[in-house]
Amino acid sequence: ISLRYPFVELLNGLLWVFTFHRFGLTSYSMFYVVLLSALIVITFIDIDHQIIPDVITVPGVVIGLVAAGFILPDPYGYGTVLGFKWSVIGLLTGGGIFYVIAVVSKGGMGGGDIKLMAMLGAMFGWKYVLMTIFIASFTGSVYGLALMVLAGKGRKTKVPFGPFLATASVIVLFYGRDMLMMYLGLSN
Repeated sequence: ISLRYPFVELLNGLLWVFTFHRFGLTSYSMFYVVLLSALIVITFIDIDHQIIPDVITVPGVVIGLVAAGFILPDPYGYGTVLGFKWSVIGLLTGGGIFYVIAVVSKGGMGGGDIKLMAMLGAMFGWKYVLMTIFIASFTGSVYGLALMVLAGKGRKTKVPFGPFLATASVIVLFYGRDMLMMYLGLSN
């Protein structure tokens, strides 16, 4: 048996434990553990096959839109839900930015990445999806530069971006509110 299987199971279990520790036993923590499990699946499929399956992201968009009105908390934490309007704006922001990148780069960004960002936008809203894009772009750039310098890879080397988006979304899920409040405090 490959070491990947116990690693994935351990990672999933640890993320579930951390989620319940961070958010308690709430309706949205139940939602988040399902999201985290989906992000793990997306990560390893993208690493192996350089695709992000529609069977995960498309239902994720719909679930995110519905959950935004009933379950998902507002990023500012005022005790309100994210709301359908902010979910749609997040969907359009995340999916839209990546769609423009795909068009401008003529295929440098895949359709799976676009739909993943639409899904995350629907679930997180526009503020968190922008944070996710920033963190994923930064970490992906560092990884790409390391590949070029240490492994002698060229600029045309294909690197799956899904793992960086998934990792960034986990960071934003757990620490996004803290980072946002710190930024707003520094900018005032």
